[in-house]
Amino acid sequence: MKRAKLDDIDLQILNELQENGRITNVELAKRVGISPPPCLRRVRALEKAGYIAGYHAELDGPGLGFDVTVFAMVGLHSQAEADLQAFEQLVGAWPQVRECHMLNGEIDFILKCVAPDLASFQSFLTEKLTPAPNVASVRTSLTIRRSKHAPGVPLDELMDDAAP
Repeated sequence: MKRAKLDDIDLQILNELQENGRITNVELAKRVGISPPPCLRRVRALEKAGYIAGYHAELDGPGLGFDVTVFAMVGLHSQAEADLQAFEQLVGAWPQVRECHMLNGEIDFILKCVAPDLASFQSFLTEKLTPAPNVASVRTSLTIRRSKHAPGVPLDELMDDAAP
């Protein structure tokens, strides 16, 4: 289990990087209470171990013209593993789909989709998603507003567990 290998400083480093991936190594080291060389070694070790999956810029979707966010609940005709994987591969090629989660329950997948406007989402829905192979049903919910956005994981909980 990966978690067993992390000490409090590793968790602090991950938390700081999750909050600001552009922080300098010098500032990161200062915040976690170690000198820059061992801090950089720890960051590289966390990257190599796969705890840090990557770095990215968080873009302003509406500011760039993507004003519509829709969650699409998709039911499939078949839940055979090959059919599930085929659907995931198909969805992976659609840029409008920003997240895809397979679920347990009444629906098989929930997709987070973005589009510039309702008309373009409707085109995506009717031309790609609904007629896709193995798709039995699609229900959509248009978001009104986003009241919380916290990417990543709540590392504070792990740091509380690691405290003496």
